[in-house]
Amino acid sequence: MFENQPKGLYALALANTGERFGYYTMLAVFALFLRENFGLAPGTAGAIYSTFLALVYFLPLFGGMMADKFGYGKMVTIGILIMFAGYLVLSIPLGGDVVAMIGMIIALFLISFGTGLFKGNLQVMVGNLYDEAQYATSRDSGFSIFYMAINIGALFAPTAAVKIMEYAEKSLNYSHADAYHFAFAVACFSLILSIAIYYGFRSTFRHVESDKKKDTAATAVAEEKEDPKDTKERVVALCLVFAVVIFFWMAFHQNGLTLTYFANEFVQPTVSGAAAMPFDVWNLVLCIVIVYALFSLFQSKKGSTRGISALVIAICVGLLYWQYLRAGDTPLALAAPIFQQFNPSFVVALTPVSLAIFGWLAARGKEPSAPRKIAYGMLVAGAAYLIMVAGSLGLLTPDAQAAAAPADKTFASPNMLIGTYLVLTFGELLLSPMGISFVSKVAPAKLKGTMMGGWFVATALGNFLVSVGGFLWGSLPLWVVWTVFIVLCLLSAAFMFAVMKRLEKVC
Repeated sequence: MFENQPKGLYALALANTGERFGYYTMLAVFALFLRENFGLAPGTAGAIYSTFLALVYFLPLFGGMMADKFGYGKMVTIGILIMFAGYLVLSIPLGGDVVAMIGMIIALFLISFGTGLFKGNLQVMVGNLYDEAQYATSRDSGFSIFYMAINIGALFAPTAAVKIMEYAEKSLNYSHADAYHFAFAVACFSLILSIAIYYGFRSTFRHVESDKKKDTAATAVAEEKEDPKDTKERVVALCLVFAVVIFFWMAFHQNGLTLTYFANEFVQPTVSGAAAMPFDVWNLVLCIVIVYALFSLFQSKKGSTRGISALVIAICVGLLYWQYLRAGDTPLALAAPIFQQFNPSFVVALTPVSLAIFGWLAARGKEPSAPRKIAYGMLVAGAAYLIMVAGSLGLLTPDAQAAAAPADKTFASPNMLIGTYLVLTFGELLLSPMGISFVSKVAPAKLKGTMMGGWFVATALGNFLVSVGGFLWGSLPLWVVWTVFIVLCLLSAAFMFAVMKRLEKVC
């Protein structure tokens, strides 16, 4: 998994980890903040939430165009500084009036614009590391590692958001609405860490910052050799993929909207005993360590390494058992944002599993192409919402739940939502890192930044459509809401398979 990877991968991945930690800390509570601080209806809050997400993923198109002209490294640095200013404004408690709304809108624009300069261009730099012949065969696994690093940052974000808010309320006597701003302030500190990592290890990736004023003659020759017909085929193939992933992100990013609404309104409010174990992030970390130690145990050729791996597994299992005894039957109150820690934890835990499966298939000449993996990812995403449909049968509508007396409310097991996140993660691992790898591989040399921006535009459109879930949330039965996403995922997968030959032709 970690063999034959360029050193610059780890520096860029860690820089992105810091930035993503702050972003997902903010995002974990943002939809709830909109409803509580400004008293917005679910649909209105959803519209603001999805518009922000859309801008975050749309503006990398312009960030990519600027980087193609001025260089990726410059845009990444400027992006971090602009994001910092945005998070700083958002962290100031301004109340819930018009001035506060204007301040929030300014902050959201700065964050989204800064992310547009940072996010896509950092990923182009990662792709450029694999243009060297010695690393060419490691591109897909490299992007999987990079994607895993993103999710390490996201893994701790919900817990950080919940804990910092609890501290602000209980120790500093802030109101619940004002406590949200402390969660937003976490992003400022994470960006300081991110830029420190970026410049501290810049020597390992400086050669791929691709400043156009210092472009090498070899790159210029490569661009001149590109056949216009081939370039057109590549761009068309990428646009077909972009069209499909719109609907994946529409379904996937319900995790911050309708799935969070569901966690807040329909999941049983407390758990205890073994059922409470997954809600402690450190228990998840121990499980992740066990997964990696198991791979080391069975793959290592050295007896000493296998012995250390076995010891690590035994220690982690012991700690988990101690945590179970320590928890006892004391009820644990569930905060809705905490459910968002499961997706990144599953990404980190399942990445080596995914790489092992595809490595095994590749050794036998049966590994699916990147476009085929994306199509399978759409099918898996649809399967995830089948779990929500099954678990929502018999539950009240959101409007009826809000109006019902406490004794008449209907609740679902938290395991249903955890299971949905697990299956969604399988779909994400098939689609997202493979899609980014596909773009970096297929995009014409002179359009790399723009095409990576195109990937994010597709993501942006999907995020804008996330608001559909917010507007469906109310009088409709829950199973109808989830079925909408199933149908869209299935139709997208069918389209992908229909154009598969054209897509695989440019791979």
